[in-house]
Amino acid sequence: MPGRLRNNGTPKDTRTDTSMHSITLRFLASHNEGTLVAGKVSGGTVLRWVDEAGFACATRWAQGPCVTALVSGARFARPILAGELVEVQARLAYTGTSSMGIAVEVYCGGMPGGDMQQVLHCATVYVAVDGNDRPRPIDTWTPETPGDMALAERVRAHINAARAA
Repeated sequence: MPGRLRNNGTPKDTRTDTSMHSITLRFLASHNEGTLVAGKVSGGTVLRWVDEAGFACATRWAQGPCVTALVSGARFARPILAGELVEVQARLAYTGTSSMGIAVEVYCGGMPGGDMQQVLHCATVYVAVDGNDRPRPIDTWTPETPGDMALAERVRAHINAARAA
């Protein structure tokens, strides 16, 4: 089971769907999607996709409304072309009392059957909020696999560096 669920330090058995800690969005980059320059999707559109995937992952984990607190370190390896298959993966890396550190990666490739290449990765933070937009507590997710632990460490280091800058 990838990660242990806790609520305020107490084991919690009510969630059996541990897939709630990640989400993948897949779609074709449309000619109508965002601003195209020479058939390339704008960086702002790609960042919107990053926020949408991170937001979906966060709100699903928090089981309620969340707000974006930080998107950091987005580095574009290459442009995304209209007509390419796009995959945006968001994975919960760690949780705080009300916040979630989430790693987001964007891949794209030609259709049909083109190899998917990573075009962007970044670290994001979302905060669960109540009806008055005040932070509210969330369940804790503790990474247990070596891969999940390494991801949590990378995302924490990245976010701490961004906050120190």
